[in-house]
Amino acid sequence: MEALPIMLSVISLLFIATGVFFLSKKTAIPYTILLVVVGLLLIPISKLAPFQFFQSFTLTPGLLFFVFLPTLIFESAYNMNVRNMFASVRSISLLSIVSLLISAFFIAFFLKIASVWVGFPIPFEVALIFGSLISATDPVAVLALFKEYGVPRRLSLIFEGESLFNDGTSLALFLVVLEVLTRSSASVGEVTRGLGGDIIYGTILFIITVIGGALFGLFMGTLFSKLIQRVRNNEAIEITLTMIVAHATFMLSEIISSHLVVAGHHLHFSSIIATVVAAIVVGNYGRYKISPAVLEYMEHFWGYFAFVANSIIFILIGLLFASLPVSLVDILPIALLTIAVVIIARAISIYPVVALLNRSKKEEEIPMSWQHLLAWGSLRGALAITMVLLIPDTFTVSGWNYDYTVKEFITALTIVCIYFTLFVKGMTIGPMINHFRLSALNKVEHGEYYEAKALLYTKLLQEIERFFEKGYITKDIHHHLKEKYETLYHTSCTEGKTAFNPTEHITERVLTIYALATAKHSLKTLFIHNEVSEGVYKKILTDLVTQIERVEKEAEVLPITLSPFTQDWLDRLNQKVEHLFGTNPDMVVKEEHMFYRAHAIITKKALEEIEALAQSDLEVFEHTPAFREMTELLRSHSVTARTKEEELSRNHQELVEPLAIAFAEAGLLKARKQHVHLLSEREIITPKVTAALHEEIEADELHPQQMRS
Repeated sequence: MEALPIMLSVISLLFIATGVFFLSKKTAIPYTILLVVVGLLLIPISKLAPFQFFQSFTLTPGLLFFVFLPTLIFESAYNMNVRNMFASVRSISLLSIVSLLISAFFIAFFLKIASVWVGFPIPFEVALIFGSLISATDPVAVLALFKEYGVPRRLSLIFEGESLFNDGTSLALFLVVLEVLTRSSASVGEVTRGLGGDIIYGTILFIITVIGGALFGLFMGTLFSKLIQRVRNNEAIEITLTMIVAHATFMLSEIISSHLVVAGHHLHFSSIIATVVAAIVVGNYGRYKISPAVLEYMEHFWGYFAFVANSIIFILIGLLFASLPVSLVDILPIALLTIAVVIIARAISIYPVVALLNRSKKEEEIPMSWQHLLAWGSLRGALAITMVLLIPDTFTVSGWNYDYTVKEFITALTIVCIYFTLFVKGMTIGPMINHFRLSALNKVEHGEYYEAKALLYTKLLQEIERFFEKGYITKDIHHHLKEKYETLYHTSCTEGKTAFNPTEHITERVLTIYALATAKHSLKTLFIHNEVSEGVYKKILTDLVTQIERVEKEAEVLPITLSPFTQDWLDRLNQKVEHLFGTNPDMVVKEEHMFYRAHAIITKKALEEIEALAQSDLEVFEHTPAFREMTELLRSHSVTARTKEEELSRNHQELVEPLAIAFAEAGLLKARKQHVHLLSEREIITPKVTAALHEEIEADELHPQQMRS
């Protein structure tokens, strides 16, 4: 194929996707659904002479498998919080493995039996392949709706975790089934021949595929996290390394699998599971080794590429249907039956598994409303199409007597199921969320809502006064705007007073979250400015996040705590290794000093914010004892942290003093950067002078960077 038609097709598809995105915002129709609709509309258009270039760019196994899929997998898994994931690890594991296996085999057996009723008998082998690939769920459209409606965090986590890991499980199962069937049918084509041996062989192969993929992903994620640390403060290289780890993990898994032969049998590593695990490692371990200034840009970068991949895939899914030789009219009975079987299979794979999980009491119970959403919100997408395209064109089974190939038939059924899940399920998920009131604000969130509105209108009134003092607005406009926003402010406060129910201690809980969030933001600032090490940052951040989540969930008032400096087994192991090699033997003392110094700073910042809030006389807050109790608690924590810091400074002056100097130098370095930028922006200094000053600053940054080791 010529390059020009392909590039023209890609550019045109991206342009169309951009228009579809804005249309989805105006119509409230999910983005992915509109993309498929556009793909269908492009079918007749692409047959016209001026627009035939659309047919030059099609979905191929290589394009999906090695370009789009790693991008989508890495982007989703990178943003998964492993601490929260482990809190729901049983739910995610059971749903992604046990539920998927139940669904796949139910579809296979029932479709084999029920297909006879509609006069379209399907061999068991075909039903088994279809069941293994159609059980993979696509979280893209659903998670977008979850984010839009603001469903509970744990529900989003379970859904995303299940979708990511069941993708890997589904692909592993699909490849195992395909290999077992190919091996069994090499001569006879009967899956019943040597059934026991095939089951054992398939089970062992499946376990190796999953575990091997996970271990390889762990290795790649750790390796590239270390590499990212080595190139710190080089934004382009850091982002490039994340692109490499996403695609290299996927491709190397496939390469190793193609060459890994034991006793005459090919052993597979799940490339999807490997990529998921690698992304989770980079997103949770390597994230702290990425330059803080790069982190936000990194998320935007991967979000953009995921947007491009999804846009092209879902449009091409619509176009793919046009190239099939299978008539929808011919397969309509079996297609409708298949949709029904897939729906039932998903329900059977969800409700009993979750019921057993809830009875075990090992994790927080999954409510019935969540179960309904998990059962119904199982959309199908890119991975199902990818697996279909991996079926060999020549693959056949005994008893297949239809005019089209097995691959063409399974492709048609898969596309029909994708269309149904997108158009029917996708359009009804939003109403389901509203019906079960999953997007409704809880009592604490009601308090936060009115607090935020009161604060916003207060800030706007201050801005109005500033505008008038600067001469930006006239006296009449000033009067009009002031009257308008004062009314809005008082209305918000009046409405909010009902939310701050003193008997439910809503004020105390809202203030606690306010203080903890302020401390969290202040801690992040310290980390960005190299004033805390990676280890200290993670310790304090984990503690703050845990307390915030606890306050959000619990009914009783839970005061802010100041956890003492401790070392877990990993810290102690790292310390022993460093001592063995004679490196950094005094790092424990330095880290303890940084720990209490950081606590003193962030607690003081939280105290200042709470005192400012108390002095602002916001009408929404009338429970003044809550302010007094909070300020006393924060002041006590600040004094405790500062006392610990000073004690360490006295006892280990030779270690702590250079560290304190380094912190001061880092602050001055930041000030130098800002002033140079200001001078350059105002053109007070020339570009040559700017470059020379930046060169000096970069040379002086060496010491603060070493502190992060």
